Amino acid sequence: MRVGDQVRLDERLHTVVGLSGTLVRLADEAGRASLVLLPHLLAAEGFEFLGQRDGSPVVAPFALLDTVPPLEAEKATAWEQHLLELESGRQSGIGAGAGLRPEYDPALHTLEERIAAKATELRALGWTVSARTVERMRTRYRDQGVWGLVDHRKTRLSSPTGRADERVVAAVAEVLADQLNESAGTRGRVRRRVEALLAEQHGAGVVPMPSKTTFYRLVEAVSAGTHAFGSAASRRSHARRPEGMFTPSAACRPGELVQIDTTPLDVLVILEDGVSGRPELTIAVDVATRTICAAVLRPAGTKAVDASLLLAKMLVPEPLRPGWPEALALSATLIPHARLLDIDARLEQAAAKPVIVPETIGIDHGKVFVSDAFIAACRSLGVSVQPSRPATPTDKAIVERTFSSINTLFCQHVSGYTGSNTDRRGAGVEAVWTLAELDDLLQEWIVACWQQRPHDGLRSPFLPGRSMSPNDAYALLVARTGYVPLPLSGLDYLELLPAVWRSVNDYGIRIDHRTYNCPELAPLRRQPSGLAAKGGLWEVHYDPYDLSQVWVRNARTGEWITVPWTHQHLVSTPFADFTWRRARDLLAMRGQDDTNQAAVAAAVEQLLTRAETGPDRRIAARTRAALEPARSVPALPQASAPEDAEDETTVLEQPSNVIPFGVFDAFTDGSRL
Repeated sequence: MRVGDQVRLDERLHTVVGLSGTLVRLADEAGRASLVLLPHLLAAEGFEFLGQRDGSPVVAPFALLDTVPPLEAEKATAWEQHLLELESGRQSGIGAGAGLRPEYDPALHTLEERIAAKATELRALGWTVSARTVERMRTRYRDQGVWGLVDHRKTRLSSPTGRADERVVAAVAEVLADQLNESAGTRGRVRRRVEALLAEQHGAGVVPMPSKTTFYRLVEAVSAGTHAFGSAASRRSHARRPEGMFTPSAACRPGELVQIDTTPLDVLVILEDGVSGRPELTIAVDVATRTICAAVLRPAGTKAVDASLLLAKMLVPEPLRPGWPEALALSATLIPHARLLDIDARLEQAAAKPVIVPETIGIDHGKVFVSDAFIAACRSLGVSVQPSRPATPTDKAIVERTFSSINTLFCQHVSGYTGSNTDRRGAGVEAVWTLAELDDLLQEWIVACWQQRPHDGLRSPFLPGRSMSPNDAYALLVARTGYVPLPLSGLDYLELLPAVWRSVNDYGIRIDHRTYNCPELAPLRRQPSGLAAKGGLWEVHYDPYDLSQVWVRNARTGEWITVPWTHQHLVSTPFADFTWRRARDLLAMRGQDDTNQAAVAAAVEQLLTRAETGPDRRIAARTRAALEPARSVPALPQASAPEDAEDETTVLEQPSNVIPFGVFDAFTDGSRL
């Protein structure tokens, strides 16, 4: 039994208004109170427990009165004054000392007599009411308060589709759902498809179609919030939202949950082959502090080794690079640098970004993050991997929002900014920074801006009115959770590199037409590794961004052997695998042998030199198109390029005869279409 329950006792309806131990305070419909022992009440003859009254709110919905038209609200207030006078004999607002109106005195007249008197008074004021109306309004006021006195015909909610035929509404909804994965069209296309669907389902002419204006209003109401006629990408993203409510990703300590993802950066950079292009950015964001734990900038086509490298960079302090001001040092922040330095000596010259060891990493289903190399790297470091649901970006909302913030806070201020789409791209946008230079700018921006900037999503429960920066949030949490470093050795980095399996021959090891050899391979030449699962091949690790050397694991001793490239002396700087493939493509297009290591090394050197001096902006786009043919193009017989030529284009000795097209005339030729 609870306060508010109703019981029937002595053939009267009572409401429980108070409970104290075994004492129950009851109030009947007339308002008379009584105090009864609970055992006596339960044993009384004729006792019946009715429970709560259905549909009768305890408190009137006062806020709903703000939705009532002013005239109806005044009428409801007037009814309330008259009903209060009917019950007590006094109008609301009159002092307790004021006299009672004789015709409404409860001591002199019964309830039926007072109701009849009130109906007569209201009719005299011009109201069209009867005694039955007054009694009904009294009951509604007792159950619902002032809200029960409102004419609810004035508060009915209007339907978004109005009085449209339900069959037309259903057809519009079905057509809009069917074009989810189509290109964005117009409402005219929807109208034509709706007409065909109604004719197919109900017969031609059975369901009348509304006018064009009415139909367009109906389509606007049905498609509200679905981007049916806007961006196709936004429409698909909206449709992929989970049906349940959004649950924010929460973490109570640094590293408890780290989200990782990759996206193209909206900035043109000069790549190693001298051609401009958009790089890809891979970042890891700590949910608890919003810290960008690590960021890796690579050309298009991020590899599993990049994700593994990102994982390794998270565990290493960001050094205070030459040229950075002392204000960007870790010791200049609120982070307890002196106490952390006693635990991890690597933080002595660290920049203002904390080292966060991840416990769980949230990933999507990109092939980079579900690769065996990345999963094995996480497993070796004791990091759990938490995949998100397919096609559900809301599962990694924090890292997705971080990409948007990087675009607005950093990318749009960089020369070569392309905008998020072609509609936002300016004229004559050219690449200015190289990939390495842009990476340096990004790393400095993360330390100087992102880690120092207050975030609205970072607030302490003790200071809810003040937003914190990622460094401030880390300083607050690390004092409570502590810090345990996880340093990596050089061997650990080798384990994170991708591996291939090769045989060791007299000439060494060959990978993609590159030969690696050194004297230390002598005991392994023409010998099986003993690993039957790999056919006796040897495990070779390589760095895709520095092909000047590889590392071979001796399966018998477990030691690593560093093996240099035999033609390393022909290339002055380290180069990546995509640079090697580009050089081979150049030789193949010139008709030369692309398996000749010396020739490829010379082409690599030419590429790196041209990238250092800068590309010709006028031919950069043509060069990129020429270097990526959809099919092999045979050499023209009229052109014989010299062996030492550096230009990939072929010049014809005799220009061909060009037969121009005639100009289309709509007035004379239109009838032939």
